[in-house]
Formats: sequence, structure tokens, C-alpha cells
Amino acid sequence: MNSKAYRPRRSVLYVPGCNQRYLEKAKVLPADAVILDLGDPILLDAKEESRDNIVAMLKEGGYGSREVIVRVNSLTSQWGEDDIKAIAPLNPDAMLFTNIQSREDVLECIDTLDAYGGKDIPIMLMIDNPMAVLNAKEIASSSDRIISLVMGTSELTSHLYAKVTQSRVALSTSLSMVILAARAYGISVVDGVHSNLSDRDSFEFACRMGRDMGFCGKSLVHPAQLPYANDAYTPNSKEVEQAQEIITALENANASGRGTVVVNDKLIEPHHVVAAKRFLQQYEMMVEIEKDQNEAG
Repeated sequence: MNSKAYRPRRSVLYVPGCNQRYLEKAKVLPADAVILDLGDPILLDAKEESRDNIVAMLKEGGYGSREVIVRVNSLTSQWGEDDIKAIAPLNPDAMLFTNIQSREDVLECIDTLDAYGGKDIPIMLMIDNPMAVLNAKEIASSSDRIISLVMGTSELTSHLYAKVTQSRVALSTSLSMVILAARAYGISVVDGVHSNLSDRDSFEFACRMGRDMGFCGKSLVHPAQLPYANDAYTPNSKEVEQAQEIITALENANASGRGTVVVNDKLIEPHHVVAAKRFLQQYEMMVEIEKDQNEAG
């Protein structure tokens, strides 16, 4: 298992580069990952200031065990290349690219990143438009530098002329297609944001729906959403016990000459053990992240 691709990303918090207080506060929030954001939400006249703020924060450090990702502006914009030039030498944990529609777009981002000293930086790709969804397989397979796809569900919904509903019916096909592409090529996949900050019930529902569909976690726009995402994507003690029981039961069955076994009235086969071991490995990483964050205060 690729530890960079499958490290926990239960909660992935966007932090606007224009707000120094938020950038500092993110160092103590219980997020698995933070996206220091230079992208579309930043006002045009604050783009360069935001870049300077994020450069300063990366030099200062202090984010602990949190994965630090920088979302840069699209290469088609006037800021994208300068963002990469400024950020690449500082070696963030990953760079998030937007406005991706094809394999060629991905390779252009990688070439630009490499040209400015970022050859060792993993990349993430935002899937935020219909063409990206339709080309998700091509995009996911375009480079082994890719560690995660990140859904841009808010923008995608607008592109689809769709309505936002609790069931997310308008997005279900797109979400499934991107999950399939990510899993086919062994990379992480993170669900999109929930913009209605006052509707906690719908947000919690979306977290649990995404978890059940196969997402690794949820991207967030406000710290108040962190507890809900972390709770939804953290295994409970019963699930951990069941995973351990599955592994032990099939090992014992194999030792006695049987290829399958029944656990809690369910037939267990080798692929269930593979899934259980992956599940426990991620759980152990979650425990370690929480321990590091608690020790750091």
C-alpha cells in the first residue's frame, strides 16, 4: 500500500491564503490535512499577498502531523506559474491542481512543477468539471506522482445545471465514476465541500454517505465541520474488532484446509481479509495522527 496515497484524509480543511489568522489557527485544528489555498476563492487583488502569506507559513512550519497541501491557481491563469515557482522550493506535502480535463493537463502541471524544483512533490488533482469526470480514468492513470483526486462538487454542480439536495442525486454518477477511477489506480479520493454551514444535519449525512460510497474523507470550508467529518470517517471499536476477527478466522480456516469461513453469519473470502488489513492499517495511522496532535497540544 502506498502510504502517501492512503494516509488518512478524513478531514481536509481549506484555509484561505489571504487570512494570516486562519493560516496560523490551522496549526492546532484536528484536521488530517490542510489545503493552503491560493485558488478561485481568493480575490484577485489578494492573490500575491496570499502567495506571500503561504510562503511565510511553509518556511515557518508548525503544522505537525497534518498533511500540508497547497492549491495553486490554474496554469491558464496569470498567477498559476508564479504560484508554482514560489511554492515548489518549499516542498509542501502535496500540490493541488485545478482546471484539469485531460492527461495532457496533468503532464503540463508536472512539467511546470519539476521545472521549478518540485520533482519530489506528490500531486493531487481537483475533479470539478464534467470533462474531468468523463476523463477520470485517463487523468488518474496519467502519472504515479498522483496521490489523490479531490472532488470539486460545488463547481461541478454548477456545471451540471443541477440543484443541491440532501440525497446528492445529481452528483451520484459523477462521484461513483471518480471513485472507480481512483481505486482502479490505487490512489486516494476525497469528497467535495458542503457550503451550507448552518445545515449540520445535511453535512453529517453527506459525510456518512461519502464514507459508505468509498471516499477517504471530506474536504471542508470551516473548522466547525471538523468533528463531523472525523467522526464519520473514524472506525468505531466494533468495526475494528470485526476486522481483526475476519483476519484471524480466515487464517485459522486456511490452516485447517478450508478456503472460506463464516464470521457473524457472513461468508469470508480472501478479498475480505485484504480489505480488513487495509482498514486496520488506516485505523492505526489515524490513531497515530491523533496521538501526535494531542501531544502537540
